[in-house]
Amino acid sequence: MARIIYSMLMSLDGYIAGPDGSIDLPVPEEELHRHFNEDMRRTAIMLCGRRLYEIMRFWDDPEREKGGEVERDFALAWRRTPKVVFSTTLREVGANARLADGDAVAEARSLKAKTDGQIGVGGAELAGHLARAGLIDEYRLYMHPVVLGGGKPYFRHGQSFTLAPLGTQRLSQGVTLLRYAPA
Repeated sequence: MARIIYSMLMSLDGYIAGPDGSIDLPVPEEELHRHFNEDMRRTAIMLCGRRLYEIMRFWDDPEREKGGEVERDFALAWRRTPKVVFSTTLREVGANARLADGDAVAEARSLKAKTDGQIGVGGAELAGHLARAGLIDEYRLYMHPVVLGGGKPYFRHGQSFTLAPLGTQRLSQGVTLLRYAPA
């Protein structure tokens, strides 16, 4: 059975995007990017909300293969990872992705039961639905030393639960990875 892991870069004040919805966090430098590359290679399936999927489509572009080594590596890992995109507005998705407009909780529960390894989930709205259903096995908060002052929070407003620490890791650019499991 797979483990569902929700991981996102976030500001010190708890936001994954700024007040206008833009990703105002610094672009990962090479060492941090390599960490994310490894994580993507370990991901058996990636569950994405619409907004995150649209941002990540950047990595589907074959032009990414002309960039630096670390960017090419991530682009290849992203394209190799099957994706399930939850959206009621998208009509199509790119290669190695399928659109799911039904019950995200039922879909995630089914994938968790029949997949080995790690299932990544990206997007606060989608993660919030899965968290309420008790499907998230681990939260990875990549704390960036920036304060956004508002925007889209890592955790959905109105949710309350207790977490048990799994560990911390100091990464480059002053980013600290905080790992937690539901208590």
